[in-house]
Formats: sequence, structure tokens, C-alpha cells
Amino acid sequence: MFARTVTRLPKPIQGLRRASYSTSTEAIGFIGLGQMGFHMAKHLQAKSTLPFVVYDADPNAIARFTTETNARAATSPGDLASQTSVIITALPESSHVQAVYTGSTGILSGLRKDTLCIDSSTIDPSVSIDVSQRVNSAGGRAVDAPISGGIMGAQAATLTFMVGCEMEHDFGRTKEHLEKMGKNVVRCGGLGAGQAAKICNNLLLAISMIGTAEAMNLGVRLGLDPAVLASIVNTSSGRCWASDTANPVPGVIESAPSTNKYRGGFKTRLMLKDLGLASNAAKDTKTPLVLGALAENIYRLMAHNPELAEQDFSSVYKWLTNSHKD
Repeated sequence: MFARTVTRLPKPIQGLRRASYSTSTEAIGFIGLGQMGFHMAKHLQAKSTLPFVVYDADPNAIARFTTETNARAATSPGDLASQTSVIITALPESSHVQAVYTGSTGILSGLRKDTLCIDSSTIDPSVSIDVSQRVNSAGGRAVDAPISGGIMGAQAATLTFMVGCEMEHDFGRTKEHLEKMGKNVVRCGGLGAGQAAKICNNLLLAISMIGTAEAMNLGVRLGLDPAVLASIVNTSSGRCWASDTANPVPGVIESAPSTNKYRGGFKTRLMLKDLGLASNAAKDTKTPLVLGALAENIYRLMAHNPELAEQDFSSVYKWLTNSHKD
């Protein structure tokens, strides 16, 4: 998995309002203002008393955040690191994490001693461990803390964080900040343990979403009202997050992405990425994945459709209904 090409960092952003804190000042830095990260950073900034610095590869995301808050903008990950004592990163893939931390203008180029670096990205555990070890070797304190709860959880600050770190003291420092963005912060073990827990969780999530979509589709074809069926499932043994929080049938749950035309959730292509991480881990550990392999194939087929690839992964219901009509 390490042989992949490393994403290059964009050139330092010019013309933004730059932070000007002393290198001795405690401050929080946040890198990755995407669909999840933006909401996470908003909660963290609002509930923290320390100065707040942000960076994203998209200048528009930075401009929006600094307009809506009193946060300041850094010109690069290294610039942000040079003036913060806590850094949270929330990035899409392994290559982005490698670039943001180890690139020529990455975090390590400006890292201050004992800076706490919390990576909430979902990436390959081996990449996570390697980057964490580089942070620790450079004098920082690395923690992997991938998240579960989706965009709805990020908006409501009800996320679950799965934490991997070397020392209990690191976990204590980390929990103080993560509790401002979520309701569950669990130490899973040493470096990489958080990533391991996350890919296991998302493996189960993908399988359960497909199962929920199949059951709902069958019920509708048998003439059941989907809302009635969902209410039965959600008070019976079939209940799961995919049925009671993110039900894949439009209109069943008002806040679910399916009711919003499958927008604003966890994209199909990202679920496929996570299933690929689980598949690689299974190969490395010689662990059979029967349903996992089927789920990966289904989401791979969906990802070939440009529309479905960018929609929430619960659109597997739409894929099933459209692909298997009489």
C-alpha cells in the first residue's frame, strides 16, 4: 500500500488573512474543511478559547470559514504547524494525509515540539502508523482518531472518535478537543488502532446498508408502506443505523440523505475506498471477507455511475430499484 503516488500539495495560498501568533502561543489548527471537516471545525472553534487557524487546499473553503468565524487562515500546512500547539486533520485519502504531513510545505516542515497531531481521516492503517511515527520522531505527539457518524453527526457534534495513540497522556489531551466535536471518544489501542476499528465499522456499515436497502425494496414490492415497514424494523431485531437513522428509502426519515435526493451524506466513492482498505487489511491478515467482498463489488458497480458515485452510499437502494426492474 505504500507504493502509491503521493499527492502534491498546492502552492501556498496567497492573499488570505494570515494568522500572526507567536510560536510560543497555544493555538488550534484545523486542516481539511470538507463536508465533514467544516462542521467539525465550526464546533471546535466555537467551544474553544484558544486562537484558531485553518487551512484547506480550496481557498473558497478557507474564505467561507474565516468569514463565518473569527478564525485566521494559514498559507500552508507548514505555516499552520509553526503557530499551533494542536493540529486536527480531516482528509479524504491516504495520499492526502501523506502530502499534508510530509510534503515540502507540510506539517513536519513547521512542526513545534510536543504539538498534538490528531488525524481524523480514514486511511490505510499502515500509512497512518508510518505518518504517526514520523510525527513522533520530529518531536510531535501523533494520534489517529477516525470518525463515525457521517455529516449528520458532524453537524450535530455527535460523532464517535476511535483513537489510537502511544500514551494515555496523549489520549487525555486528545479527548479534551474531540469531545467538543462528538459524544463518544474511545481509545482503541496503540498507533493505528483507531484506523483498524474504523475500517471494521465501515465494513459492517456497508453490508448493513445493502441489507436494509434489499429488505425495504422487497417490502415495497410486496405492497408495504415503507414508513410502516421501517417503523416495524426499528422496533424489532432488524434495527440498525442504516434503518433508523439513514434509511435508504426517500421520505422515510426526514433528515436522511435519501430524502434530500441522496445529497449531503457519505459518498459512494468514499465507501468504496473504505471497503478497499478493509479488503487490503483482510488480505494482509488472511481474513475471509464473504459479504464484504460482495459489498465491495456492489459499490464498485455503483461508483462506475458518475451520479451515484457522488451521492450518499444509501443510494444503493436506488441502484437496486433501477437495476432490477421487471
